[in-house]
Amino acid sequence: MLFRMSLQNIKRSIRDYAIYFFTLIIGISVFYVFNAVGGQAAMMRVSASSNDVVGLLKSMLSGVSVFVAVVLALLIVYASRFLMKRRNREFALYMMLGMGKRKISAILLMESLIVGAGSLVAGLLVGIAASQLMSALVASLFEADMTAYKFSISTDALILTVVCFVVMYFAVMLLNGVAVTRMKLIDLMNSSRKSEKISMRNPYLCVAIFIISAVLLGAAYYQVTVDFDSLNENRLMIAIVMGAVTTVLIFWSVSGLMLRILMSVKKAYFKGLNAFTFRQISSKINTMVLSMSVICLMLFITICTLSSAFTVRNSMNKNLKECCPADVQITYNYPDGEAKEPGENKIESLYNECGEKLTENIKEYTFLGIYRDSEFTYEDFLGVHKEEYEEEDAVVLFSGVESLVKLSEYNALRNIFGMKEIALESDEFAVICDYKVIMHYIDYILRDTDSLTIFGHELKPKYNNTIDGFVEIGSQPLNYGMIIVPDSIVDETGIVSMIFTGNYDATIKNEKIGIDEKITASYKKVQEYVSEKEDEGYCYLDTKNDIYGSTVGMTAIITFLGLYIGIVFLIASGAILALKELSDSVDSIPRYEMLRKIGAEEKTINKSLFCQTGIFFLLPLALAIIHSIFGMKFAVKVLEGFGTDGIGMSIAATSIILAIIYGGYLLVTYLNSKSIVNTKVLTDRV
Repeated sequence: MLFRMSLQNIKRSIRDYAIYFFTLIIGISVFYVFNAVGGQAAMMRVSASSNDVVGLLKSMLSGVSVFVAVVLALLIVYASRFLMKRRNREFALYMMLGMGKRKISAILLMESLIVGAGSLVAGLLVGIAASQLMSALVASLFEADMTAYKFSISTDALILTVVCFVVMYFAVMLLNGVAVTRMKLIDLMNSSRKSEKISMRNPYLCVAIFIISAVLLGAAYYQVTVDFDSLNENRLMIAIVMGAVTTVLIFWSVSGLMLRILMSVKKAYFKGLNAFTFRQISSKINTMVLSMSVICLMLFITICTLSSAFTVRNSMNKNLKECCPADVQITYNYPDGEAKEPGENKIESLYNECGEKLTENIKEYTFLGIYRDSEFTYEDFLGVHKEEYEEEDAVVLFSGVESLVKLSEYNALRNIFGMKEIALESDEFAVICDYKVIMHYIDYILRDTDSLTIFGHELKPKYNNTIDGFVEIGSQPLNYGMIIVPDSIVDETGIVSMIFTGNYDATIKNEKIGIDEKITASYKKVQEYVSEKEDEGYCYLDTKNDIYGSTVGMTAIITFLGLYIGIVFLIASGAILALKELSDSVDSIPRYEMLRKIGAEEKTINKSLFCQTGIFFLLPLALAIIHSIFGMKFAVKVLEGFGTDGIGMSIAATSIILAIIYGGYLLVTYLNSKSIVNTKVLTDRV
């Protein structure tokens, strides 16, 4: 009988459970999808280094899942409170008919089990389907072979999701049981008559606090954007605290001013149901100042996290293609004081001494030397700007320009990289650089540079700006500046390092991986030989496969963690607002009945309800967007080293996710609230 009654109650209250179902299904599916990442990657062929990264990513996502589980548990508890409140008068009727609290608890237990089981099954089905789509993102990040992919279900993720959900739901059922034991009939009967009091704050105090908060918030924005160069950890923390505190104060002052401002515009205030609508909105904001502030900050974190994660991914992919155009690079750095013989090829000599063939399986290659002139320093390069940069960390900024490269060797390298050659006259030089933060400094100096004296020769600049270029392959632009000079002026005894760069004699990825392994084995022998000789320098190896593997790992971790945390915060924000709005709709049923009695049309009532729901959702989002404008400017400055390509597309993708999840909550909330205020009193439903 109790089971049948529970089923009937769920069927009758299915609209009340809409937000509950929506939140549980999204939460469970997201939880499963991100914990199934490792299983999805395992179904495709990835490199050994990528396998290690997948394992690390899986561990990190599992750790974050603990935090996510806590957030989802709090949301379930919050949603359960709403459902309990929605049925207060129903429980009162049960008690008046003689039903004991144990039986009411048993009904709630059965309802919770049925709803929980249904949500779990639906959430897992959605998660399993979505995880197949996630495979495309995994394959894109790790450059996996999709031919090995097949439909799969991650057993580990499935078990983890079920266990976490069962534990969370068991705790909720216990709390519901405790809540039933504390029920009092008189409180249940009068619950619909209780209303939250609107406190009319002093308008002058609200205006003063709003102005002060706006000024402090503007100061925080200024520190993290315009004054970014002087920002340190302490000032950053102060700016963050200022932003959080002023957010609370802005909502507090707005909640006190909104109704008074609207009341002063009498034509608009007394038009239609605007007076009722505005008082309802003011009441909601008044009672949720702290909650709306937290939601605003969560939305701000969501927007910045998602946009930054997508931007890093886009920039890293672009950087890899541009900054790693060769398959292999071996660098030998000469020790200080070593006598160098003109024309000696140190890398080739070391390989020959070890009995290894350097150019085996290499279809094209070149050698490049990096030179230094003891009489030429970065201070000479600064010229008239020397004093201007004395107080700054000029050694870090400009030490790269002490590196000198022969024109012929650099052009040979550009051919390997697939770039156009550059031309210089015998009395000219050029500066190459690809690190954007430094480029504008060097351009600024070159405009005031007439000539430089290098190896005793006076050279004039070919261009008054840098040439976008680099020498060493990598995952991102890190060339702080090098000077290209004519071959004829270079003193070869000034060589400080030599770089071998080549492309493999292969086109298929698996063949390149095989050559990689052979190159690495040969290099290790040479490295051991060099390390045993006290008077030798040191060498290191870079391959495109290794660079891709390590970079893809960091990109994947940033992307997945950003998506995971951002989506969970978005779910939490939408669910809290939705449940508060629905709870207020339950409390306001008598008010809507009164509106009908005095002649208000259903269309007008629905319009008022839509305005309330829309404004309630959009207020924290509006301030979060303002925060995000400056937050993204700060992020752009931080990410300059990685690159900020595709930031427009990243913001667009974030907007789509925001519209789907947050907009979905807004729509479901409005439809559910409309259903609540249009139903008859609860006693007629039982």
